[in-house]
Amino acid sequence: MNKQNNPVKPLPIPGIGVGGLLFNRQQQVLLIKRNQAPAKGLWSIPGGRLEPGESLVEACRRELYEETNLDVEVKHIVAVVDRQLEGFHYVIIDYWVQLVDEEKCFPVAQSDVAEAKWISLDDLGLYDLVDGLIEIILRTYYCQAKNELVGLHDVNLAGTDFILPMSVV
Repeated sequence: MNKQNNPVKPLPIPGIGVGGLLFNRQQQVLLIKRNQAPAKGLWSIPGGRLEPGESLVEACRRELYEETNLDVEVKHIVAVVDRQLEGFHYVIIDYWVQLVDEEKCFPVAQSDVAEAKWISLDDLGLYDLVDGLIEIILRTYYCQAKNELVGLHDVNLAGTDFILPMSVV
């Protein structure tokens, strides 16, 4: 076949994304329903693309606020995933996050999301989640519930260097 008749589609430039796993005391996780590609119509954790000059932690905080109107403190890295779909390529760093103010816990869908709500861990199977997310959610929740040190920790409290905690070494 002639290459002129069958042009090669250029590969997408990889982007860096962040996501925030937020749990409440009722064994619920905060999820958003995406209203833009990639994964339009699927449920995911709040998050998005790293912007120029922004740290990963700043991006995570900003994205959660932009999508849900909730302020969070970024804790540990719990997952790193590589996703190529719908003409996009993202390397996504997921963080476990906590609310800054427990009294302000009602999400409001904003920005590029159709819905934002707390979903019971027992009901996750009822939602059309992005690939691989349910395992990340459950593993993170159960490790945190057992007070196990999980993930990579911010060792210098600057939001730049995340490594294994000392009790794991």
